[in-house]
Amino acid sequence: MNITTASRPVAHDLPKPSVAALQGDIDRHLKYSLGKDAAHASVYDWRMSLSLAIRDRIVDPWFASTRRTYELQRKRVYYLSMEFLIGRLLEDAMVNLQLDDIAREALANLDVDYETVIHDEPDAALGNGGLGRLAACYLESLSTLGCPAYGYGIRYEHGLFRQRFEQGRQVESAEAWLRQRNAWEFERPEAAYEIGFGGHVSNDNGTAVWHPQETVIASGYDTPIIGWKGQWANTLRLWSAKSTKLFDLQKFNQGDYLAAAEPEALARTISRVLYPDDTTDQGKELRLKQEYFFTAASVRDIVRRFKSECSDLRQLADRVAIQMNDTHPAIAGPELVRILHDDNRMELNEAVDLSQACLSYTNHTLLPEALERWPEDMMRRVLPRHMDLIEHIDARHARRHPERPAHVAIMEHGAVKMGELAFLTSHRVNGVSALHTNLMKESVFGDLHRLHPDRIVSQTNGVTPRRWLWSCNRPLSRLITETIGGGWVGDLDRLDDLTPHADDPGFLEKFAAAKRQNKVALSNWLNEAVGVAVNPDAMFDIQIKRIHEYKRQLMNILETIAHWAAIREKPDADWTPRVKIFGGKAAPGYAVAKEIIRLINDVATMVNADPLMEGRLAVVYPPNYNVSMAERLIPAADLSEQISTAGKEASGTGNMKFAMNGAPTIGTLDGANVEIRDRVGAENFFLFGLTAAEVEQRRQDSEHGRKAIEASPRLSGALGLIADGTFSPDEPERYHRLVDQMYNHDYFLVCSDFDAYYAMQRHVDGVFNSRDTWFHVAAMNTAKVGWFSSDRAIRGYMKEIWDARSAL
Repeated sequence: MNITTASRPVAHDLPKPSVAALQGDIDRHLKYSLGKDAAHASVYDWRMSLSLAIRDRIVDPWFASTRRTYELQRKRVYYLSMEFLIGRLLEDAMVNLQLDDIAREALANLDVDYETVIHDEPDAALGNGGLGRLAACYLESLSTLGCPAYGYGIRYEHGLFRQRFEQGRQVESAEAWLRQRNAWEFERPEAAYEIGFGGHVSNDNGTAVWHPQETVIASGYDTPIIGWKGQWANTLRLWSAKSTKLFDLQKFNQGDYLAAAEPEALARTISRVLYPDDTTDQGKELRLKQEYFFTAASVRDIVRRFKSECSDLRQLADRVAIQMNDTHPAIAGPELVRILHDDNRMELNEAVDLSQACLSYTNHTLLPEALERWPEDMMRRVLPRHMDLIEHIDARHARRHPERPAHVAIMEHGAVKMGELAFLTSHRVNGVSALHTNLMKESVFGDLHRLHPDRIVSQTNGVTPRRWLWSCNRPLSRLITETIGGGWVGDLDRLDDLTPHADDPGFLEKFAAAKRQNKVALSNWLNEAVGVAVNPDAMFDIQIKRIHEYKRQLMNILETIAHWAAIREKPDADWTPRVKIFGGKAAPGYAVAKEIIRLINDVATMVNADPLMEGRLAVVYPPNYNVSMAERLIPAADLSEQISTAGKEASGTGNMKFAMNGAPTIGTLDGANVEIRDRVGAENFFLFGLTAAEVEQRRQDSEHGRKAIEASPRLSGALGLIADGTFSPDEPERYHRLVDQMYNHDYFLVCSDFDAYYAMQRHVDGVFNSRDTWFHVAAMNTAKVGWFSSDRAIRGYMKEIWDARSAL
């Protein structure tokens, strides 16, 4: 078909079914897909029937989008990520198809409660934190903007882990999200690739031939991702590992049942768990295999799709843009070179150049320990051919840049540095906030930046407003639409039209009422879920993110202890009621982070049992933080805790979600906090703490932690309460190591920033007590953060990194 006459995938305004039509579809799926009648249907049956009815409405625009991409021969974007934290998809899909009100009415006609059905869906256990949630937001925005794209990842059976607390300790157990049928995925048995590990490399007439020792099958499962108003749908393809060997019937018949099933069990191990504990060599090797497994399957799928349309591989970069989300898919460079050179006989250096033209890399961290390194001997043992190619790429770069310092190499001290590999195999490397990008150029990639000054660019993160405002915060989104119209959902910059209303007392009263409605809902849920009753008129002070020392949950709980002690000293003073809410998981092998979790829970037990704290202070830590919990917490937040050590947080996305939902930030000049403060105004942001430059200077004093403690009666008092066992009377020495770390090894400068943090919290109390001032600040945060939409971010990637265009 002539591309100028190719039809659009769907009409600009996707027609909506009637309530009766959708109700009929639900009934049909209940009977024919679930095998149930209404009288005997469970909540699961109704949820699956609704999901399948909604999925039916996605398939046509999904197919049409694929056809249009082929007709126009557009460049496709391929987003490779170890995580896709997509959460629940049912409400997301209905919102983007604008069918949520119709579905609510259809279920009511069937005498089924809409909210019960929605909350029956398990969160997809496909991620951990910001990295995976960003990937999910970007997939939704790619579809909203009509940019042809695939997301590629792993179909984890158990994901990260399910978190529970036993005597305050984090205890991990397997997630079971796939125990029930997944309504959204389509199995693709034709999309299957044999992925090898180990073995040796031979030379066949000058051509390297890899002979893997073991293999598994990567089998694809597709989930359509529909954009706003249903105009375009892209694909999330997840790989599941399966055995290349059939069940061993002979061993089974001999009674060796475990050996008979061993090949299948070993294969499935690769796609069972996200981020297996890598404190052992076996764990490290499994992680490396996981990363190669999904990356190799994805790259082979990409090349196969390209070759189905074009026979000249030299045009690959004109039609393919591969984005590596962090270093986990960094093996994509050597794998693509291997396919081009070994399998398709392209000259080696040409293959390296072509691969680089296709690949780009998003860096998400300035922490050296978070930039993956694999032992050379492990890399050679697991991926011998790729190790050869890494050595070639490294040596080629050294020859071309003889002036480089010796340490500027992919391989150093017996390790393969995946950050350097990703950098050297990409044509663009991006940071995720302006500050982060500048620090990348000065620190982790400083020497490489000087050699390649045009390679690093900045693309500040964004979040989708469809999920993180329109869907999760209906009271506020209704108010916004009533005030400025509904166009903001697809064009978040329009939130700025709220600015003049932030001085209108009538609008602020409605804004406050929307916030209180959300807080009442959260209060009810907390009472039901964790048995803690909280006052919805108190300040809801929330910190939700993975538990890590640099994110400084420890500083938050130390301030809580100091505040508790101050209230106990003067209980009759005019204290601002405050509810401290924490959420987040620690990596299973991260001992310090798990100790911080236990301390928070111990403090919560003490504070919540203290009769003097009633109506003054409460601490709540609901377990198993995930996307669905975030959708409850963020709309109800009064204060957003973004308190990482300056220079350590790459960007953050939680900070954007909180601000969008009218929660001002208390934070440092770190990550995207800098840009949020610039946008909302310094007067609407509660800033404290050292800058990144001051952090580095302070670290020069080896006694900085001890000096800060000795200079701060409040901090020394809080640490003294921990050290003497106030919060662990059954084990007074429980937190001695943590206290000692503050005195002698406070790398993340908790102590140096503590007094400024405490003082700013008391300033926050004062502002909160002035109702009109507080809600003006909150409303200004909502009005001024339109720039942090993932739509804006994806437009930046399309223009500055991928050279991709919309097909709409």
